[in-house]
Amino acid sequence: MSIINKIVGFQLKKRFKILKAASENPLEIQDNLLMNLLKSSKKTMYGKKYKYDEIRSYQSFSRRIPLVTYEEYFPIISKILKGEKNISWPGKIKWFAKSSGTTNDKSKFIPVSIEALSDCHFKAGKDLLSAHLNNYPDSKIFGGKSLAIGGSRQISSVNKNVFIGDISAILLKNLPNWAQKFRTPSLEVALMAEWEDKINQMSIITSRQNVTSLSGVPTWTIVLIKHMLKISNKNNILDLWPNLELFIHGAVSFKPYRKLFHSLIPSSKMKYLETYNASEGFFAFQDKKNSNEMLLLVNHGIYYEFQDLLNNLNSVVPLAQVQLGVNYAVIISTNSGLWRYKIGDTVMFTSLAPYRIKISGRTKHFINAFGEELIIENADTAIEKACNMTDSIIYNFTAGPKYISGTSKGCHEWIIEFNTPPEDLNLFSRLLDQFLKEQNSDYEAKRYKNIALGSPKVHSVKSGTFDQWLKSKNKLGGQNKIPRLSNQRKYLDDILSRI
Repeated sequence: MSIINKIVGFQLKKRFKILKAASENPLEIQDNLLMNLLKSSKKTMYGKKYKYDEIRSYQSFSRRIPLVTYEEYFPIISKILKGEKNISWPGKIKWFAKSSGTTNDKSKFIPVSIEALSDCHFKAGKDLLSAHLNNYPDSKIFGGKSLAIGGSRQISSVNKNVFIGDISAILLKNLPNWAQKFRTPSLEVALMAEWEDKINQMSIITSRQNVTSLSGVPTWTIVLIKHMLKISNKNNILDLWPNLELFIHGAVSFKPYRKLFHSLIPSSKMKYLETYNASEGFFAFQDKKNSNEMLLLVNHGIYYEFQDLLNNLNSVVPLAQVQLGVNYAVIISTNSGLWRYKIGDTVMFTSLAPYRIKISGRTKHFINAFGEELIIENADTAIEKACNMTDSIIYNFTAGPKYISGTSKGCHEWIIEFNTPPEDLNLFSRLLDQFLKEQNSDYEAKRYKNIALGSPKVHSVKSGTFDQWLKSKNKLGGQNKIPRLSNQRKYLDDILSRI
């Protein structure tokens, strides 16, 4: 083992002790963190508006500062995007993570401060590795290279002081020197904008290296592995990377992909580690063996609140008051200047000592099986435009994912009941796809040249199909309706089985 490997291993062992101590004293840490965030921001425009210097408790904080969605907070973000300083966090913010999921624009722009990079994202990454080494002390991940698959949007400048890109691209660009030594390929290749060339270059370069760990969204990782097997004429990736032992994944549910990964990486020694890492911050990761629960990170620049979506929408509680098994919407205040910000995700607590969670979904109907974050507003607008262009009239629809299997690509599958059907259903499908790309930049990225997501599959069903289905469930009439978008196939499969 090289000197640098020994140094990194020693430092990560120290980090695990700190992580464990934080998980044993989370409430005091969260209280102190909130006060420190407020103190740091009291002279900002937002801090002065809500008199941060007068806040001494959570109760005062929650009464004084409003809950906000991205759309409601965008006037603040737009000022920071223009390069203005001291808006909601001290100084100027240089980096913005671009993602989808908003109703007022094709993309969201999430501020990422220097403090968030170092004290949230990178700190959490080190803690994740420290937990893995604690669980598997014989791990050899630092004996080879780490391959991160991300950055579908190359970093570009808004002005001379502001840069935007995928959070993965921003993280790769800002990785500390010690971490750069363990990763592959070069930044020049990793941040390429053209995905076909990027996948090909990554395959050629990394097939000749000792890759011991992978990280990324499952869909893009599958694309890379399949391309590598194709050009190398190998049966499984272990023929190229015999020491591969860890896949760190996030952004979408891993359940539909698990079987496929096991066929691509047929090793009983292979470990899979789930993360909850978003543009807004690194919130949690799987810290135990043989469990997909994730440890909530309480000392990483993020103050958490939770809203009970089912029982009491008016009740927002701090970490100290959460309960097991409740479906909570997540609200965050961060060291990037997001304050009482609704991120749109829902979680359930599986443990309170320490605090562990499972992601339960989104606060709105959505499809995010491939990292596309397609929301209902995107679908409604695209359907309307496609109908207008084809002189068709829609009655009802539902859509969900068709997962990758064997040689077939994943795609979105739609069941549509028309009052007036289009003369050419194939034209309608192409227009629907086109308008979805216009509405949602993440969908557009995944659909690029069919690399990760195939064209949508549309079924036109006879009149009465949806009403008959609702009637069969004793839900015909009133406010009952089928979800327009779903991230699983429950509704699709049930309806398709009846037609």
